[in-house]
Amino acid sequence: MGAAPGVFSQQLPLQPPTTKALPHKPNARPKDTMSSRQEGDRLEQRGCWAGHCQGRSGWPRRVVDPQCPPSRWPGAAGGLLPLDLTPCLLPLQYGIVLDAGSSHTAMFIYKWPADKENDTGVVSEHSMCDVEGPGISSYSSNPPAAGTSLVHCLNQGLRDVPKEKHEGTPLYLGATAGMRLLNIANPQASDAVLSAVEATLKSYPFNFRGAKILSGEEEGVFGWVTANYLLENFIKRGWLGEWIQPQKKTLGALDFGGASTQITFESRDTIEDPRNEVMLKLYGQVYKVYTHSFLCYGRDQVLKRLLSKILQAESYQATVPHPCWPTGYHKSLSLSSVYDSPCTEEERPSLALNTTITVVGTGNGSLCALHINKLFDFTTCSFSRCSFDGIFQPEVSGNFIAFSAFFYTVDFIQTVMGRSVHLPSDLKNAAETICATSWSELLQKAPKLEKRLSDYCAVSIFVYLLTTKGYNFNNHSFPNIAFQKKAGETSIGWALGYMLNLTNMIPAEKPSSHKSMLYNYWVILILLFVVTTLTSLVTAICLLRRSKSLTI
Repeated sequence: MGAAPGVFSQQLPLQPPTTKALPHKPNARPKDTMSSRQEGDRLEQRGCWAGHCQGRSGWPRRVVDPQCPPSRWPGAAGGLLPLDLTPCLLPLQYGIVLDAGSSHTAMFIYKWPADKENDTGVVSEHSMCDVEGPGISSYSSNPPAAGTSLVHCLNQGLRDVPKEKHEGTPLYLGATAGMRLLNIANPQASDAVLSAVEATLKSYPFNFRGAKILSGEEEGVFGWVTANYLLENFIKRGWLGEWIQPQKKTLGALDFGGASTQITFESRDTIEDPRNEVMLKLYGQVYKVYTHSFLCYGRDQVLKRLLSKILQAESYQATVPHPCWPTGYHKSLSLSSVYDSPCTEEERPSLALNTTITVVGTGNGSLCALHINKLFDFTTCSFSRCSFDGIFQPEVSGNFIAFSAFFYTVDFIQTVMGRSVHLPSDLKNAAETICATSWSELLQKAPKLEKRLSDYCAVSIFVYLLTTKGYNFNNHSFPNIAFQKKAGETSIGWALGYMLNLTNMIPAEKPSSHKSMLYNYWVILILLFVVTTLTSLVTAICLLRRSKSLTI
């Protein structure tokens, strides 16, 4: 596999994009007999209703198009509405990415104006769909069910993407750490699941371009690309439609999934381990990026590993106290549910895996932290500095954005527990408060989160230890982390960056400095504004003089 031409260096091998051209098929104008809601939906599909074509700045964008005059915009009472000077370009193109994570799959549909002049455009999230059920790696014993699980969301995709755009809409599936683990444990089952998924995806009228398992480094880098693209750190539209490169530093990206966690950031320091260095050339700029993915350090696998440590410490007794679970909470589980992963197989006991053990919560935050601390190796390091497990990491610098389970954990602390998180001590104290809260109190605070409620004590402590002892954020650098789920209306994650690369939406070279194809429209609008303003002034002066003459 080679990198997309000129974009990513060969240090990060990526799947090459298919070279099939996307057809240019503008939609027909909406019929006058449509209801206002139907017309609005149709106009949005046409590209006319740019209120749905919101960009990263969050402002609605209005399109100057002869077939879509302002009077046809939904809600417009005729005349010109406020215009954003980074216009959506017509017609819209669409792309679909299925993010097959370890715990669930999500489908993202993106849209962008097809600006053929500079071969780049502003991509935004059109819609998304959460696939019901677990991640596709959970279907290892029944691979066809993995493909069937995607049908509901793919059918939504048929509705969300205009029918005339189906054939030219690229469709990708990327699987992450859950499938990486399955591929380690059972390569044949992994291949069978991917084959079943591919068969389902090929049965739809989209332009299917492949299903693959992403490496941890790809997952980290694409998340970094997504965040910085959405926040306009690479390039942005100027007032007159030209592309300009803002003099802004890039953001680091922290991703916390179900089976792995990634840290990726631009660094000027020497990256001592070449496996962690990725050179990117985006829009003519070269970026030296550090990235590492820690397999088995995702949320679900951390909880399995923690449970294994606790069971081991208590000698697999019939009843085991769990210091990270709240008091009043208990659960019976089989050993097979703990030791069914490559992340825990080295600690598998000699007992029969169908053995059932009752685990009882004791809500002891200090003891919980001791157990979680044992999940890391903070001592081994053959470099000048390491994060943990002997992995080199330069000093963190600049601003970071933390998404996925990082966001959900801190959001729980802020919204459910009512605690702010600005410093590491805030996170630590909030985690201890969660651990000391009984199960009944937690249920009262967040009844809709019952499924994962018992795990917030452990996950909060893990996030604290990972960011401070692991990644070495301190009182100075921790406040530079923004815990966010979205940038504007678009979800942050690897999916958008993946599609941008495979569709060559981010060129290696700097885009031409010429104006966009709507530049002439802006000139005409400005001239009309000037003429209208001058006419109004002249009229006002004439009326004023006439009024004075009548008074005399």
